Amino acid sequence: MTSASFRKIFQGVATRRQMFELFDRHAQAPMSKARYTGRLYDGEWFEIGRAEYDYMFEILPPLWMRGEMFAMREFMAGSITSVFFALGMNGRIRYFHGYCDMLAKGSAERLRDIIRARERQPELAMSRAEQLDHIWSTTPADYRGYAGEGWLEQHRDKPTILINGGARGAVLTLLEDLSPQHLQRLASLAEPVAA
Repeated sequence: MTSASFRKIFQGVATRRQMFELFDRHAQAPMSKARYTGRLYDGEWFEIGRAEYDYMFEILPPLWMRGEMFAMREFMAGSITSVFFALGMNGRIRYFHGYCDMLAKGSAERLRDIIRARERQPELAMSRAEQLDHIWSTTPADYRGYAGEGWLEQHRDKPTILINGGARGAVLTLLEDLSPQHLQRLASLAEPVAA
């Protein structure tokens, strides 16, 4: 796995409700090899609070513990499992969750290093990819989905989202096709709903 496959999917500190929604964010994904093997989740990460970290630690005995991180015994799919991090940064401890491939040697350590590097940056402006992931993560399931039979072949199985098309009403569009104006408007909402 390369560092490019690690991606922050939520801006801010996820509440317990948001954390569980993020765990389930691909529930509507088409039944594909990527879903069966857990590749849809592999490399995704986000910040959580201490209470959420402690809660997850107490649910099941960890698969393993290594200093500032532990892995869940229960696998998402294939060799993909949840890894939780308690990382010291700028004089305080911050908590994170990420999905790692346990067959990829050192994947948890690489993710830890990616999180530290990303979160220590003086300017934390979100990249376009991070904005898209954040919008997808915070949009209720009723307003997002995946391109199906009615879409061109090259767009099938890609994430879609309902947006406000003005006089045209709600318009289903590919997530990747959101304009900078839609990105700005949707990213600023706590829970975008057809903005």
